[in-house]
Amino acid sequence: MITLTANAADKLGGIMDQKGLRESHALRVFVKGGGCGGMQYGMTFDETRDGDEEYEMHGLRIIVDPTSLFYINGASIDYVDNLMGGGFHIDNPQATSSCGCGSSFRTAKNHTGEAVPESCGHHHN
Repeated sequence: MITLTANAADKLGGIMDQKGLRESHALRVFVKGGGCGGMQYGMTFDETRDGDEEYEMHGLRIIVDPTSLFYINGASIDYVDNLMGGGFHIDNPQATSSCGCGSSFRTAKNHTGEAVPESCGHHHN
Protein backbone atom coordinates (compact mmCIF):
# COMPACT_ATOMS: atom_id res chain seq x y z
CA MET A 1 0.00 0.00 0.00
CA ILE A 2 1.12 3.55 -0.73
CA THR A 3 0.34 6.23 1.85
CA LEU A 4 -0.22 9.88 1.10
CA THR A 5 0.13 12.66 3.68
CA ALA A 6 -2.62 15.25 4.04
CA ASN A 7 -0.23 17.90 2.61
CA ALA A 8 0.42 15.80 -0.51
CA ALA A 9 -3.28 15.00 -0.95
CA ASP A 10 -4.21 18.70 -0.64
CA LYS A 11 -1.61 19.75 -3.22
CA LEU A 12 -2.49 16.96 -5.68
CA GLY A 13 -6.24 17.48 -5.18
CA GLY A 14 -5.83 21.17 -5.98
CA ILE A 15 -3.97 20.36 -9.20
CA MET A 16 -6.64 17.81 -10.17
CA ASP A 17 -9.41 20.36 -9.49
CA GLN A 18 -7.64 22.97 -11.67
CA LYS A 19 -7.39 20.46 -14.52
CA GLY A 20 -10.94 19.13 -14.04
CA LEU A 21 -9.68 15.59 -13.38
CA ARG A 22 -10.84 14.95 -9.80
CA GLU A 23 -13.89 12.84 -10.74
CA SER A 24 -12.48 10.91 -13.70
CA HIS A 25 -8.83 10.28 -12.76
CA ALA A 26 -6.65 9.02 -9.93
CA LEU A 27 -3.03 9.57 -8.95
CA ARG A 28 -0.91 6.87 -10.61
CA VAL A 29 2.33 6.19 -8.75
CA PHE A 30 4.79 4.13 -10.76
CA VAL A 31 8.38 3.01 -11.09
CA LYS A 32 10.38 2.90 -14.31
CA GLY A 33 13.89 1.86 -15.19
CA GLY A 34 16.53 4.55 -15.40
CA GLY A 35 18.25 7.14 -13.29
CA CYS A 36 21.56 6.79 -11.52
CA GLY A 37 20.17 4.19 -9.08
CA GLY A 38 18.54 1.99 -11.71
CA MET A 39 14.89 2.85 -10.94
CA GLN A 40 12.97 6.13 -10.93
CA TYR A 41 9.72 7.21 -9.30
CA GLY A 42 6.93 8.74 -11.32
CA MET A 43 3.47 10.18 -10.71
CA THR A 44 0.75 11.13 -13.18
CA PHE A 45 -3.02 11.48 -13.31
CA ASP A 46 -4.54 8.47 -15.03
CA GLU A 47 -7.55 6.20 -15.29
CA THR A 48 -7.63 2.79 -13.63
CA ARG A 49 -6.36 -0.15 -15.72
CA ASP A 50 -6.88 -3.90 -15.33
CA GLY A 51 -4.69 -5.30 -12.55
CA ASP A 52 -4.14 -1.97 -10.76
CA GLU A 53 -4.22 -1.80 -6.99
CA GLU A 54 -6.45 1.09 -5.90
CA TYR A 55 -6.51 2.95 -2.57
CA GLU A 56 -8.23 6.05 -1.29
CA MET A 57 -6.54 8.41 1.12
CA HIS A 58 -7.56 11.92 2.23
CA GLY A 59 -10.25 11.92 -0.49
CA LEU A 60 -7.78 11.14 -3.30
CA ARG A 61 -7.71 7.89 -5.27
CA ILE A 62 -4.26 6.29 -5.73
CA ILE A 63 -3.56 3.59 -8.32
CA VAL A 64 -0.44 1.44 -8.71
CA ASP A 65 0.35 -1.33 -11.18
CA PRO A 66 1.51 -4.67 -9.65
CA THR A 67 5.15 -4.43 -10.81
CA SER A 68 5.56 -0.89 -9.47
CA LEU A 69 3.87 -1.91 -6.22
CA PHE A 70 6.58 -4.55 -5.71
CA TYR A 71 9.21 -1.80 -5.64
CA ILE A 72 7.31 0.84 -3.65
CA ASN A 73 4.97 -1.10 -1.35
CA GLY A 74 4.92 0.67 2.01
CA ALA A 75 6.17 3.98 0.58
CA SER A 76 4.77 7.29 1.73
CA ILE A 77 4.42 10.43 -0.37
CA ASP A 78 4.64 13.87 1.20
CA TYR A 79 4.66 17.41 -0.15
CA VAL A 80 7.33 19.66 1.34
CA ASP A 81 7.30 23.42 0.84
CA ASN A 82 10.29 25.46 1.97
CA LEU A 83 12.41 28.46 0.96
CA MET A 84 14.13 26.38 -1.74
CA GLY A 85 10.76 25.59 -3.33
CA GLY A 86 8.19 22.88 -2.94
CA GLY A 87 8.18 19.31 -4.11
CA PHE A 88 6.94 15.80 -3.54
CA HIS A 89 9.10 13.49 -1.45
CA ILE A 90 8.78 9.70 -1.54
CA ASP A 91 10.01 7.73 1.48
CA ASN A 92 10.45 4.15 0.26
CA PRO A 93 11.33 1.39 2.76
CA GLN A 94 12.08 -0.96 -0.18
CA ALA A 95 15.00 1.19 -1.38
CA THR A 96 18.39 -0.14 -0.28
CA SER A 97 20.07 2.99 -1.63
CA SER A 98 19.11 6.20 -3.35
CA CYS A 99 21.10 8.72 -5.31
CA GLY A 100 21.46 12.43 -4.72
CA CYS A 101 18.79 13.38 -7.24
CA GLY A 102 16.10 12.05 -4.87
CA SER A 103 14.03 10.42 -7.61
CA SER A 104 16.28 7.44 -8.29
CA PHE A 105 16.74 4.35 -6.11
CA ARG A 106 17.76 0.68 -6.01
CA THR A 107 16.22 -2.34 -4.25
CA ALA A 108 17.93 -5.51 -3.03
CA LYS A 109 16.02 -7.68 -5.53
CA ASN A 110 14.04 -7.03 -8.69
CA HIS A 111 10.42 -8.10 -9.21
CA THR A 112 11.54 -11.51 -10.55
CA GLY A 113 13.59 -12.21 -7.39
CA GLU A 114 17.05 -11.63 -8.87
CA ALA A 115 19.65 -9.80 -6.79
CA VAL A 116 20.42 -6.26 -7.97
CA PRO A 117 24.11 -5.29 -8.25
CA GLU A 118 25.30 -2.74 -5.69
CA SER A 119 26.34 0.09 -7.96
CA CYS A 120 24.97 3.54 -8.54
CA GLY A 121 24.95 3.18 -12.31
CA HIS A 122 28.69 3.81 -12.65
CA HIS A 123 30.88 1.06 -14.08
CA HIS A 124 34.58 0.94 -13.20
CA ASN A 125 36.99 -0.92 -15.49
